[in-house]
Amino acid sequence: MSMVETQINVKLPDGSQKSVASGETCAELAKSISQGLFKNAVGALINGELLDLHTPLKEGDSVQILTSKDPQAIELLRHSTAHVMAQAVQKLFPKAKIAIGPTIDDGFYYDFEIEDHTLTPDDLAKIEAEMKKIAESNQRLVRYNIPDVDKQLDEFRSQGEKFKAELLNEHRDHNPTLYLMQDKEGKTIWNDLCRGPHLPSTSWIKTFKLLKVSGSYWRGDEHKEHLQRIYATAWWSKQDLEDYLKRLEEAEKRDHRKLSKDLDLFSTHEEVGPGLIFWHPNLATVRDCIENYWRQEHRRRGYQFVYTPHIANECLYAISGHLENYAENMYSPMDIDGQPYRAKPMNCPGHIMIYKSKLHSYRDLPIRMAELGTVYRYERSGVLHGMLRVRGFTQDDSHIFCTPDQLEDEIAGIIDLIETLMTTFGYTYKAYLATKPEKAMGTDEEWAMATGALERAMQKRGMPYEVDEGGGAFYAPKIDVKLFDAIGREWQGPTVQVDLNLPDRFDVCFVGQDGNRHKAVMVHRAVLGSLERFVGGLIEHYAGAFPLWLAPTQVIVMPISDRHIEAAKAVVDMLLKNDMRVHLDDRSETINYRIREAQVQQTPYMVVLGDKEVEEGLVAVRHRRGGSLGTMKAEELLAKLKAEIESKESI
Repeated sequence: MSMVETQINVKLPDGSQKSVASGETCAELAKSISQGLFKNAVGALINGELLDLHTPLKEGDSVQILTSKDPQAIELLRHSTAHVMAQAVQKLFPKAKIAIGPTIDDGFYYDFEIEDHTLTPDDLAKIEAEMKKIAESNQRLVRYNIPDVDKQLDEFRSQGEKFKAELLNEHRDHNPTLYLMQDKEGKTIWNDLCRGPHLPSTSWIKTFKLLKVSGSYWRGDEHKEHLQRIYATAWWSKQDLEDYLKRLEEAEKRDHRKLSKDLDLFSTHEEVGPGLIFWHPNLATVRDCIENYWRQEHRRRGYQFVYTPHIANECLYAISGHLENYAENMYSPMDIDGQPYRAKPMNCPGHIMIYKSKLHSYRDLPIRMAELGTVYRYERSGVLHGMLRVRGFTQDDSHIFCTPDQLEDEIAGIIDLIETLMTTFGYTYKAYLATKPEKAMGTDEEWAMATGALERAMQKRGMPYEVDEGGGAFYAPKIDVKLFDAIGREWQGPTVQVDLNLPDRFDVCFVGQDGNRHKAVMVHRAVLGSLERFVGGLIEHYAGAFPLWLAPTQVIVMPISDRHIEAAKAVVDMLLKNDMRVHLDDRSETINYRIREAQVQQTPYMVVLGDKEVEEGLVAVRHRRGGSLGTMKAEELLAKLKAEIESKESI
């Protein structure tokens, strides 16, 4: 008597249900749908989770079979290519020990410890060649559940794979798995400790590129083993790879550290310490313009400017919770009169102190405080990066104290400010509503009130957004805004948080209409964020060519010869009296040389005076991109410049 095969039902993306045999895999499901889907399948989403094709199905699973056309599938390609790279490295360098190899934006990396050898560009070419051989050999990637962790630990240790052993021991209770890379006969060629998922085989891996080698540390700890990290990328098609490499080339041209050297913008100094930025006059001018504009927009919206000390007794940060939750990012205390003081990591406690300096009525609210406040946070030296990741930085911090009834309107006002500033700087953006995480403080009612106010304000303002479920901080839901620059890269942008924590910790209250004390609502927001990071990103966004209203030098006036200097000085004086940032270049070099140099320095406008211009009372005007704009009266030029500055054109 034959056994009756148990059937289960799974849900497909179109909402239909399909009956399959119990234990059937995603690959078998794909084959039962169509031979074409089976042929092109690379993985699956099961209940939203990215998994291997050979994952068995369960009753009620929602299943989407993925092909290379699905955006989620690129993760499978890159994760699998990382293993091919690691196998190739160990084939070429048998003493190499592997650490971790995660996917990252647009690619992946793998860390190695290689005894007595430093990887070179020539090595990368050899590794690429070996990877192609492995990919073409059509090795299968097979998931293997480790039945005996201690036995596997002994094997790793006997192989000298200390990093794999450490990770396995750490995750021994998490159903650890190996991924075996097997040949056509089923013989295991290579393996790595990994939770997956991966492609069915290496035959899908055709287009990849090893990009560079850098140093790293095991677990990111400079006190642990020094490793070598290979960065790489993988794509489904050659065209996708070529397009990416072009974007990478453009990004390298725009690197704010490189442009800083060319344009004399900022510096760091070993004598001072890493992650501490010195703004040179050119970039200080840009910052000054941004700050003035920032203040102007805030005044229009009823903000009051404050200043708070750079240090405070650490008891302040005990109340705020920073000592408890953020101490590893704070600098060690300094002894002042026998009391421990700390450099401030945040501006919010200081603003609360100002608010609490007197009792407020509901009639006083909302109170909007704003500060360009410098803070200090410890970042590991390995993650410091020019102006984008630093240890001392100035934030455009603002805190709004309001009643619950005022919250929605206040958030709407912040959204309007975000739109105004980001559009002015030429950014497009995408917003996310980050909701309550599993571990959160505050009542469900408070979270519902705060989250609802954020969402309604975005909806009323017509701000497109996605919900980041569970992505809020433990103390607050928030709006996160991601900026997209001129070449489509994503940058961290404005944040808006409704704080359910600090008002309790500091007893931030107001006297209501009923004469009783009520807890105030506190909104944290930063539109520019760190000025260092924002301006560093702006350098790359503009490729160093700041728009006229921000340009360190807006106009260079060039007399062709000495007899034209007096006329040139008159133009310079007229522009200076009208608050233009102008420079007289009366050097003896040829006019063509001086024009080229001004263009290299990204000066928006060049004014040339020769015999004809002086005789006719005109100036010849050139634009750094548009070339010759012809001749005009100096007053016409001034009017043109003022109109462009007033409009704050972002090109």
